[in-house]
Amino acid sequence: MRKVALRGLFARKLRLALTVLAVVLGTTLIAGTYVFTDSINNAFDTIFTVSNRGTDAAITPHKTIDTSNNGGTAPTVPGPVLDKVRQQPGVANAEGSIFDAGTILGKDGKRIGSGGAPNFLASVADVPRFQGFTLKTGRRPQNADEAAIDAATADKEGWKVGDKVCAVATAPRKCYTLVGTTQIAGLSSFGGAAVLDLVLPEAQRMLGKGDGFDEIQVAAKPGVSPQELKTQLASTLGPTVDVRTGQEQADKESKDIRDNLGFLKTFLLAFAFIALFVGAFLIFNTFSITVAQRMREFALLRTLGASRRQIWRAVVNEGLTLGFVGGVVGFLLGIGTAALLRTLFKAFGADLPSKGVVIETRTVIVTVLVGTVVSLVASVAPAMRAMRVPPVEALREGVVPMQRGRGRRLAIGAGLLLAIGVGLMCVGLFGSLKSDSAAISFMGGGAALTFLGVALLSPRLVRPLANVIGAPIERATGITGQLARENSVRQPGRTAVTAAALMIGVALVTFASIFAAGAKATINGAIDKNLKSAFVVQNTDGFSPFSPEVLRSVDRVQGVSSVSGVRFSEAKVRGVSGNQSVSSIDPRTFPDLYKLDMKQGGEAAVRDLGPGDVLVKKGYADSHDTKLGDTLQVTTPNGKRIAPKVIGIVDDKGGLLANLTVTNAIAQTQFGEPKDAFGLVGADPGADLPAVKQQISKLLDARYPEAEVLTNQEFKDDIAGQVNQLLGLIYALLALAIIVSLFGIVNTLVLSISERTRELGMLRAIGTSRKQVKRIIRWEAVITALIGGVLGVIMGVVLAVLFTQPLDDFTLSIPVPSLIIVLILAGVAGVGASVLPARRAAKLDVLEALAYE
Repeated sequence: MRKVALRGLFARKLRLALTVLAVVLGTTLIAGTYVFTDSINNAFDTIFTVSNRGTDAAITPHKTIDTSNNGGTAPTVPGPVLDKVRQQPGVANAEGSIFDAGTILGKDGKRIGSGGAPNFLASVADVPRFQGFTLKTGRRPQNADEAAIDAATADKEGWKVGDKVCAVATAPRKCYTLVGTTQIAGLSSFGGAAVLDLVLPEAQRMLGKGDGFDEIQVAAKPGVSPQELKTQLASTLGPTVDVRTGQEQADKESKDIRDNLGFLKTFLLAFAFIALFVGAFLIFNTFSITVAQRMREFALLRTLGASRRQIWRAVVNEGLTLGFVGGVVGFLLGIGTAALLRTLFKAFGADLPSKGVVIETRTVIVTVLVGTVVSLVASVAPAMRAMRVPPVEALREGVVPMQRGRGRRLAIGAGLLLAIGVGLMCVGLFGSLKSDSAAISFMGGGAALTFLGVALLSPRLVRPLANVIGAPIERATGITGQLARENSVRQPGRTAVTAAALMIGVALVTFASIFAAGAKATINGAIDKNLKSAFVVQNTDGFSPFSPEVLRSVDRVQGVSSVSGVRFSEAKVRGVSGNQSVSSIDPRTFPDLYKLDMKQGGEAAVRDLGPGDVLVKKGYADSHDTKLGDTLQVTTPNGKRIAPKVIGIVDDKGGLLANLTVTNAIAQTQFGEPKDAFGLVGADPGADLPAVKQQISKLLDARYPEAEVLTNQEFKDDIAGQVNQLLGLIYALLALAIIVSLFGIVNTLVLSISERTRELGMLRAIGTSRKQVKRIIRWEAVITALIGGVLGVIMGVVLAVLFTQPLDDFTLSIPVPSLIIVLILAGVAGVGASVLPARRAAKLDVLEALAYE
C-alpha cells in the first residue's frame, strides 16, 4: 500500500506541485519570520557584547518604572557617583558615558531617518577599553565643535570627513565638523539607527544631562573579578543605581531589544498562520477532489483485498508526505524570505540590522512540523471518505458522484461552529479577562472557528451567489457565461471551499480597511471637537518628545496668544495592578486650547489643578471606584512617592489625556519628565494664521528643527498618513494569504478539467472553439473568485462592526469605494488564476479527450 500511495501521489505531478505549493507558501513565512528575527537578535547580541567587552562593571540609574519605550525621559547617574566609584579599592579605571535620543539633521535641514528610525547622540570614550565603536575612517572628535557618525548613515546621507553635520536635542541646533565615521562589531549601523558621537561635555550639554551620565563603565584592578567588583560597588552605591557585570549588562540590553521586538515576531507569525490556514483549505479541497476522482481506484483496491484501514493510511500518508516536503521546501525558501522581509521593513523606514543568517534548530523543527500537521489534518476527512468506498464502485464508469444526505448534519455542525466562534470572540472582546494575551487568544480562536463555520455553510450560498454574479456575465457573453455559471454550481461544496480560501484573505483586507477608515474618522472627529488651538507642535517623527524650550520660544512669536505643552509618563498606584498612564498639562493655558468634558469638578478643576492634585479619567474612575476627594498613593518612575487628591473626573473624547493628569511642574520635579510630547498653540483674535504659522516654522527650522508646526487639518493628514502606512504593511503581509487562495482556484480548475476531460472533448467535437473553452474556464474562475470576494467583504464588515463595539467613541466608517475596488480586484485575480487551467483545457486533443476515462 505504501507503493500504491506513492504512485498515486506522483501520478499527477501538477496536482502534487500545486498542493505542495500551498504548504510551502504558509511555512515559508513561518521560517522567514524566525530566521529574520533570530538574525536581528543575533546582530544586537553581537553589538552589545562587543560594546561591553572592555567593561567589568556597568552602573546605570535605577528605574522604578521604565518609561523609555513610551518616549519617557530616562534618569541619569549623578556626576558625583563617578568620583565615588573611582575611589573604590577594586577599581582600576572608570568613565561616564552618554547615549540618548536626539535629532540629527540632513543636508536639507530636516531630521534624517524615515519611518521613525531613531537618532542618538553619544559620547566618545577617552579610555580605549571602553570604546565600543571603532573607527572606519578619520578620527574621533576632540573638542566641542567636532563629531563622528556611524558609517551607514554617512553613506546614506552622502557625508564625508570635513562636512558639516547639524544636530538638535534639549539644546538648540548646532553644527559640527565631521572628523570620522564609526562601526561596531563589523556593522556599519547600530541597528538602523543614526549615532552621532560627541565629546562627553558637549553630549551632556546637548541632551540636558547636566553633570549626569547614562552609564558609568568600570574596569577592575588585576586580581579582582567582575563579580567581586559588582558586589563591592553595589554595597557602596546603594539602591539609587543598578550595578551589573559587563556581561550582565550586555545580556540585559539584548533582552530589552528582544522584548521590544517580540511584537514583531508575533505580528509576522500571525500572518504566516493566516496563510497556512488558507492553505489548509486548498489541501483539503485537493484531497477531496482527488479522492472523488479515484473512487474506482480505491474500490478496485478494496476488491483486491485492501482493508478500509489500508485505504485510509494510503490517503493520510499522501498528506504526511506532502506536508513534510512542503515544510522542508518552505524552510529552505524561508531563508530567502527573511531577506525579503528585511527589504520590506526597510522600505517602511525600519532598517533593522543583520550580521549573517541565523538558523536555529527550532526554526527547522517548527516549520516542518507545522507543515506536516496541517497537511495531515486537512487530509483526514477525505481519507475517511475514501475508506468508505464499497468494492462495487469499481464497476462504475467515470467519476463517482459525491455522496449526499449529510448536508443537514453538516449545516447543524457549521452552525454550532459559527456560534462557538462568535461566542469566543465576544468573550475576548467584552469579557473581563485579566490579560491581553488571553483576550487575543479568545478573539483569534473565535475568528478561526467563525471562518470555518461560514466555510461549511457556504455550499448552501454558492447557487444563489453564482446566479446573481453570473447573471450579468451570462447576458454579456452568452453560452460561455452560462456554462461557466453552471459549472460553478455543479459541485457547490468544491466551489465553496475554493471560494472560502479567498474569503479569508478578502475578509481580513476588508476588516483592516474599515478599521483604518474608522480610526481616521474617529481621530478627525476628535480633533474637530476638542482642539481649540490654531496650531499643533510635535516632533517631526510624530511621537518623540521635544525640548521644553520649543514652546517657550514659540510663545514669543508675534500673533501667538498662548501655548500649552502636554507630557506623558507612567506611575504605579497602590491597590491597582500594572503601570498607569500619566499625562501632565499647564493648567493656566490648557483649558483655552483644548475642550474637555468634565464629568465631575467642572472646568474650574482643570484651572485649579495644583501640585497636590490629580485629574482622573472616567474609565479609570469607573474601573477602580475612584471618587472626588480620594487620595491616590502614587509611585513615580524615579521612585518618588506622592499622594495627590482627586479634584476632577474627565471624559476626554479626544484621547489626549491619560488615566491620571498632573501639572507639568509635577511631571518635571516628581516624574523626571521635562520634555513636551505635544504642544497646543493659540493665535490672537484676527491674526493672519498663515503668516503666524510661517513665523513659527521659520523659528523651528532655525533653532529647533526636531519640531514642526501643523494646522489642525495638516495634523489630521499626518495621522492619516501614519495609519495608511501601517495599512500598507498589513496589505503586503496579507497578500501571501490571498496568493495561496488564488493557487487554490488554479488547483481546483486544473483538477476539475481533468475530471471533465470527456465533457470538454465533447464540447470541442460539437463545434466549441478553443477560445470559447478558455472563456468558459476564465468566467468560472471569476465567478468563484467573486463568490469568495462577496463572502469575504460581508465577513469583514461583520467582524469590523463586532470588534469596534468595545471601543469607546469609535466612529465606524465603511469605505464603500475601497470595498468595491476589493471586489473588482478579486475578479481580476480570478482572471489571473484561470490562465494556466484555461490554456490547459484549450489544448486538449479532441479524440484523446473523448476516449479518456
